Amino acid sequence: MKIIGREQEIVLLKQLYESKEPEFVTVYGRRRVGKTYLINEHFKEQFAFSVTALADKSKSAQLKNFHSSLRKYGYKEEVCAGDWYDSFERLIFLLENSRVKGKKVIFLDELPWFDTKRSGFLSALEHFWNGWAASRPDVLLIVCGSATSWMMNRLILNKRGLHNRVTKKLHLSPFTLTEAEQYLIYHDIFWERHDVAIAYMVLGGIPFYLKQLSPQLSCAQNIDYLCFQKDAPMRNEFNILFASLFNNPDKHLKLLEALSRSKCGLTRDQLLGAAGFSSGGATTTLLTELEQCGFIERYNDFLGSRGRYIFQLTDFFTLFYLKQMKGNRQLTDGYWLKSIGSGTYNNWVGQTFEKLCLVHVNKIKQALGISGIIATPFAWRSTQASPGAQIDLLIDRKDNCINICECKFTQDPFIVEKEYATKLRNKMAAFRIETKTRKTLFLTLIASSGMKQNKYSGMMQNVILLDDLF
Repeated sequence: MKIIGREQEIVLLKQLYESKEPEFVTVYGRRRVGKTYLINEHFKEQFAFSVTALADKSKSAQLKNFHSSLRKYGYKEEVCAGDWYDSFERLIFLLENSRVKGKKVIFLDELPWFDTKRSGFLSALEHFWNGWAASRPDVLLIVCGSATSWMMNRLILNKRGLHNRVTKKLHLSPFTLTEAEQYLIYHDIFWERHDVAIAYMVLGGIPFYLKQLSPQLSCAQNIDYLCFQKDAPMRNEFNILFASLFNNPDKHLKLLEALSRSKCGLTRDQLLGAAGFSSGGATTTLLTELEQCGFIERYNDFLGSRGRYIFQLTDFFTLFYLKQMKGNRQLTDGYWLKSIGSGTYNNWVGQTFEKLCLVHVNKIKQALGISGIIATPFAWRSTQASPGAQIDLLIDRKDNCINICECKFTQDPFIVEKEYATKLRNKMAAFRIETKTRKTLFLTLIASSGMKQNKYSGMMQNVILLDDLF
């Protein structure tokens, strides 16, 4: 099958394969994002050894699975090893007698699952790398895992035998809108970009989720089928997702639920208060793990002191589940189709489109013609004016300008009404007074269907279309 997108990652993998040094590579990212697929499809028949750990299985089961893979690649011993040290010694024997030319690519997939309690796996892996592989320029060891916190804390940030042993970290992000569209076209789904954006705002850029979409159904019908019908394929995905990432996910979920209730994101103190937590190192760990796993992002607060951030929930399926699916007792046939245009729907689509713009800020910069200028995205909250005086995306530029972005997702061209124009003027005035900025302010409309010209539309110095985000 064809690899969609991932151009930079493919270039990196080719460089690592051609390297004249031993390479120890970690591939990590959110569950279902396509890590295993990328490695398998890129290297295909080039593996000298490949094994995938078993989920929630004992040490003995993992050892048998590892031994079975050794046999698949030509190891002759029929009796399974009794521990991980012996298993890796057998792997060394296999590799030293391998007929593979060039780099010997070793792929250990779902690595955290191997590390069962008191198994000794990690110390055996340390011994394998430090005692043998690290002196072999013909070795390319690739380890992969969805439990990002484990990959970061036990491997990448390891302070013992594997400290600074990882030579390259490859974080696989969800597809962009462009890549999602390419993926859908490859699977014979030819939707208008408005529908592609809706599907993205529901499922995110997660290949496994996008693959569930049917070309025989409309976008809305697909969402009904996947998320809202009885026994819908995605109904239990959220619980499965978190059970696979965290041993005790309850506190992580409370933080995400608090963020899902906030349209504009929250500072750390606001978030902890909303989730009912006290400040401390444990909370810092929770936030770090959620950030590492790609569920939240932190953005600089324009007026905040150094190190003060606004946290946003940026995993689209998580937001959709918490806003639309969790606890929903009103499900009927065609629920999603019937909800389109409702207050609940409009609230969700408005909030989610702002996040869509936020994660595609580089495309916005490109459309504004400022790709070559150092420009940083910020959030801003008024501390003096009404609660409505807030800006979820502003782009602070090194050319002494700031783009104040308004994000509107509509089927028809957006109309700047008199009331809305007044609100914007007040917001701009509050921003200038409170920030004391002397920079030029450009009011920028990001409108999915463009803007209708009228007596108030001229206040928008820039108009960015949905097409610009692709």
